[in-house]
Amino acid sequence: MKRSKSVALLAMGASVIALTACDEPQVDALVFDSLQQCLANQDVPREQCEADFQAARSQHAQVAPKYASQQACETDFGAANCETAPQQTQSGGSIFMPLMMGYMMGSMLNRGAGVTPQPLYRSADDAKTYRTADNRTVAKQTGPVQVAKAATRAPTMKTSTVSRGGFGASARSFGTASG
Repeated sequence: MKRSKSVALLAMGASVIALTACDEPQVDALVFDSLQQCLANQDVPREQCEADFQAARSQHAQVAPKYASQQACETDFGAANCETAPQQTQSGGSIFMPLMMGYMMGSMLNRGAGVTPQPLYRSADDAKTYRTADNRTVAKQTGPVQVAKAATRAPTMKTSTVSRGGFGASARSFGTASG
């Protein structure tokens, strides 16, 4: 009897958390696979496409998840979807990160208010969903989207290397040094 009560309480707690997550404020944003896709969109000025793409591209090396091996990176992001990061481990070894698979920018509908341009990634286990470097779900399609406000904040710089699979998981880490 006690077991069924604890299972019921656990289920109720999970429901409350799920409902709370759905209540997060949404904002308008735009998601593109590439700069060319943005430039083809007649609703976005060329200058904004280029500036926001460059902002996302310049953040990519700092905020992308980092891995101690290419195999670990490809486990999370898929074969041929990883690259060598510009940083190295303290011992001079290579670090790997996922390829930038798209970028998010502010929508012209709200004049980009509060949406930081940033790189987007796709994990191997959910290759149709765009995610931020902080592993927040953004969208399954390109173009205008509604995004949780928390996903529009500037991503944080990654200062550790994931040593085993699990995009967004807390795994054992190794410090890195710029190189």
